[in-house]
Amino acid sequence: MEEESNKSAIQIESPAPQFKIPVDSEQKATEFWLFSLAAPHMRAFHLSWISFFCCFVSTFAAPPLLPLIRDNLNLTTTDIGNAGIASVSGAVFARLAMGTACDLVGPRLASASLILLTTPSVYYTSIIDNASGYLLVRFFTGFSLAAFVSTQFWMSSMFSAPKVGLANGFSGGWGNLGGGATQLIMPLVFDLIRHIGSTEFTAWRVAFFIPGAMQTASAIAVVMLGQDLPNGDYRKLEKVGDKHKDSFRNVLYHAVTNYRGWILALTYGYCFGVELTIDNIIAEYFFDRFNVNLRTAGMIAASFGLANIVSRPGGGVLSDWMSRRYGMRGRLWSLWVVQSLGGVFCILLGRMDNIAASVTVMLLFSFFVQAACGLTFGVVPFVSRRSLGLISGMAGGGGSAGAVLTQLIFFKGSKYSKETGITLMGIMILCCTLPITFIYFPQWGGMFCGPRTKATAEDYYAAEWTEEERERGYHLASIKFAENSVREGGRRETSPTVPVNETPGNA
Repeated sequence: MEEESNKSAIQIESPAPQFKIPVDSEQKATEFWLFSLAAPHMRAFHLSWISFFCCFVSTFAAPPLLPLIRDNLNLTTTDIGNAGIASVSGAVFARLAMGTACDLVGPRLASASLILLTTPSVYYTSIIDNASGYLLVRFFTGFSLAAFVSTQFWMSSMFSAPKVGLANGFSGGWGNLGGGATQLIMPLVFDLIRHIGSTEFTAWRVAFFIPGAMQTASAIAVVMLGQDLPNGDYRKLEKVGDKHKDSFRNVLYHAVTNYRGWILALTYGYCFGVELTIDNIIAEYFFDRFNVNLRTAGMIAASFGLANIVSRPGGGVLSDWMSRRYGMRGRLWSLWVVQSLGGVFCILLGRMDNIAASVTVMLLFSFFVQAACGLTFGVVPFVSRRSLGLISGMAGGGGSAGAVLTQLIFFKGSKYSKETGITLMGIMILCCTLPITFIYFPQWGGMFCGPRTKATAEDYYAAEWTEEERERGYHLASIKFAENSVREGGRRETSPTVPVNETPGNA
């Protein structure tokens, strides 16, 4: 009798929840607790945006002090333009490599390794003495911007389809805040060092130890406190057989043959790429054109980057909201409209001839162009599951490539004035946003066409796996994602996200 009662007690005991935050059948969070540190989902969120924030601070630490560095190193306009291009050009290939690394070894090790490898170039800035040294440190420091890819990959691995736009928007947006924060941090640090008694020559050099230390600390935190997936790290899961160890060849093939990834790379080049360009030129633009002092120019420039606290997350929120009402077609329409409006405000910014109007239009421009970044990564997680990291890398690399091309065409040398370059950049935004109209998902449709008859998300994602791989069950994680993405079909699809330990039939 005692044995039977013990068995009965065991049978009625409900298992303790594995996570504090509600999760779906993939163990991805179905809620987003912004001010929580709940492991592993919200902890990964905070580690990702903080580390990316530090990388942004380091990469754009030089522009706020450029009037001083320019005089100290005798930099010409061409030297400054080349260094600005160098600061974002390295990230083009670094982001592609980062995407592949995330697919193969996981976002935790990939991110931390990159950040630690680029940190020495930040410290080395303090001892440069010529234009070549300035170009090189900006080039190698810029590699750290590839941390963006691991940030977006990590969020796509931790949050369910209805929340992925929100998570990606906040992590990317708050990370991008570093581009605005550094416009305040570096002049402030410089002034503090000057007041201690240092010369200008020494003060701007010592100031670079602050972003270097921030970057180092963030990398250590990612390694010590982070986790690749809700149920563990890549290496551990592969050892016990809970995760298939994919090959580089397969990951590469399914990324480069998916045209949607290439279109998003192009369009991202003219939202995030434009943002990088503005981070490089805006302080000097206001300093030279409107004759404001260094601190005022820095504050105006900071307001552009600091808009990310609401703009990019706002883009993610809008993407998820449009998805709930109109599915994937809503995500695509909102991306096209918002990014096109960003192009319009960019054109207007270049035509403003007084400082008050310029600052007002710049803030409007910043909101729309940054929101478009959040909207882009509301679509990216649905392009591919097998090659999610590399698709994210392609889009992120497109952002850096757009910045390189824009600065080469419009802001290198003296061919165009900065105001003319900004206007022409706005026209480029409008042109490069049009290809969004060609993105089509057979199971969900596109901007102008509905879904294909009998097409399913399960078939779309299973097609990335061979019949032999499907027989071995390697595709099951993709199928779970397909089941949890049913809302991308719009209101006609009423099935909810599948809770953990449930199936679509009994959810």
